[in-house]
Amino acid sequence: MEKFNVFASRLIPKEDYVCSGHRACQGCAEALAMRLVHKVLGRNTIAASATGCMEIISSPYPETAWAIPWLHVAFENSASVGSGIEAGLKALMRKGKIPKRKINVIAYGGDGATVDIGLQWVSGAMERGHDMIYVCYDNEAYMNTGIQRSSSTPLHAATTTSPAGKAIGGQQTWKKNMTEIMVAHNIPYVATINPSYPFDFMRKVKKAAEIEGPAYLHAYSCCPTGWGSRPELGIQLGRLAVETGAFPLYEVEYGKYSVQEKVEDFRPLKDYVKLQRRFRHLTDDQIAASQERLIKEYKLLLKKEQMTREGD
Repeated sequence: MEKFNVFASRLIPKEDYVCSGHRACQGCAEALAMRLVHKVLGRNTIAASATGCMEIISSPYPETAWAIPWLHVAFENSASVGSGIEAGLKALMRKGKIPKRKINVIAYGGDGATVDIGLQWVSGAMERGHDMIYVCYDNEAYMNTGIQRSSSTPLHAATTTSPAGKAIGGQQTWKKNMTEIMVAHNIPYVATINPSYPFDFMRKVKKAAEIEGPAYLHAYSCCPTGWGSRPELGIQLGRLAVETGAFPLYEVEYGKYSVQEKVEDFRPLKDYVKLQRRFRHLTDDQIAASQERLIKEYKLLLKKEQMTREGD
């Protein structure tokens, strides 16, 4: 254990740029993910934040949890603001107004701000090739405004706008695969990240910062309030999401797939959903059907990895 602690201390920056004292719910894995992102990026960073949980909890007037330049922007357009910051910095450096140096530009939003109402802005920023990072903190619903369903809400999950009643049992559509949509933009780097796997998480953030051009990170973000899970189970749920195939960990660098934390023997999906109140209405048949599809999609992901390796 002592050797591990020494090893970890060399890898993890001690400084925090998302400071303590913010107002996140107990057990919020989204706040943990945001903290890890900025541990890696450091002080030399400018952030544009969409309206959402992370904006609300970190900037209650007149206080702030931020130790870097940070902008709150509209619900849908953080990617546009981030691309404007990147273009502005580039122009200032070209004109000699500020020294030429690496400044990390990051924009982010929740799944609602990314997968739904902000999709065209994210798509445009990625397509234009701005040297910036976009992070989607995916807690699988519009949590900040009352736990409404988004197109990132899993099949059958109960929300306030997809309630689990007798006629219709929760969300009726499959979770939109935003990560693969970003891969289709042919940008340099796309990855899924999960704070339950912090070393993999931070390695990917570091790579996203170092690669020239746009990078997209999709972060698993457990929400005890919206999911109806116990606050202390955030890390366990993150690991179960990977072990059941519900949230695979992988990266696509210049079109080449690489899968991390590969699963050979899948944990029963029931182990994951039984810890969340939003799934308490599911039948065994529904859980089995969902796991069958998750495994099918996971095998397709492994096939993509194999195909890109064979193409080298």
